[in-house]
This record gives sequence, structure tokens and C-alpha cells, in this order.
Amino acid sequence: MTNTRKGKVTCDLTISVDGYAAGHNQTEQRPFGDDGGDGWGDKLHAWYSEGAETHPDEFARMMTAKAFIMGRNMFGPVRGEWDRPWTGWWGDNPPYHADVFVLTHHPRDPQPMDGGTTFHFVTDGIEAAFERARASADGGDISIHGGATTVNQYLAAGLIDELRLHITPLMLGAGTRLFDGVAPLDLEQVSARATSSVTHLIYRVLR
Repeated sequence: MTNTRKGKVTCDLTISVDGYAAGHNQTEQRPFGDDGGDGWGDKLHAWYSEGAETHPDEFARMMTAKAFIMGRNMFGPVRGEWDRPWTGWWGDNPPYHADVFVLTHHPRDPQPMDGGTTFHFVTDGIEAAFERARASADGGDISIHGGATTVNQYLAAGLIDELRLHITPLMLGAGTRLFDGVAPLDLEQVSARATSSVTHLIYRVLR
């Protein structure tokens, strides 16, 4: 698939130092599975709680995309058919304020939310989701928002321009790992910034 558009395709992903974006055993109480904490990614994503004052550039970049793509496991813990009215982890007003395209094998009607977010459920693969996101973004940036399995598919397809990785000083040892199944990439480092809780790295994916 040819990646031609005005906006960038970016990915923001927090990973452990051994490359995992989530542990095993995801539940409604533990969106990131066995991450070494008590739930809600409190170790893997501890830097989030420090807020925009400590991480101003990172917080500012995260939600500037005009359309988002995510995997079903990032959207929620429901597996198989949609047998309950799950609307995501983020409450009635999710932070996206744009169209979000959720990859799934099971059809579901679009889910509009407060604040301009609508979740669309795409059953015909990553390229179909990308085309719909590109149309929705209308020349703006698209964020491949996770999890790692979804990011890996888009990396393997050559559709991501910029990787924004947030590496925490934590080893998970197992789970869903970034770059699994992805051929070696040619990367150019754009920036690096470290705090006591995380190292922020931005890489341009060269072609």
C-alpha cells in the first residue's frame, strides 16, 4: 500500500525497557495486564501522573492527530462478539475528540461519545482502517495509537512516519512487545529527553 498524504502518521507508545507495551492477563481493572503494579498501568505509565508540567512537549503532541487507529485490546477487555455495551476505558468524554478506528473481527455500529469522539469498528483489516482514518484526517496527522500488536502491523506495512517512544525503567519479561514480527527498520533519531521516570525518544522512520 502506498502511503501518500499531507499529514504524518505517528505512534506514541510507552514501553518497558525490555520492549513490552503491556503484560499478560488484561482485565477491566488492569488495562495493561501484569505490569508490575496494582492496576491501570501505574508502573508502566507512572510518568502520566506527573502531568504536563513535567512532560509538556509529550502531552502536547499526544492528542494533536486528526484521526486515530487502535487495536481492539486497547479499546477494551471484551473478547469475541460484542456481548455488552463497552465504550472504552475513558468515560463518556474520551480524550481523542476525533474519529477513532478500532480494529476488530466482529461488526459493531459506530459509538459516538461526548466531545466529538466517535469509535468506528473496522472488520476488514489495517489498510481499510488506514484509508478511513486518512479520509477523516483530511490532510492532518494520523496516530497509530496502540497497542503494540497494532503498531507492529503498521510498521511492517511501512505506514508509520514517526515513532515516539516513552521508555520506563521497568522490566516486564513477558507480554505484548514492540517490533515483534517487524523487519529491521532504518531509523533517524529526532530527539531524546530523559527524566527520572521515563526517557522520551522520537525516531523518524526512513524509507
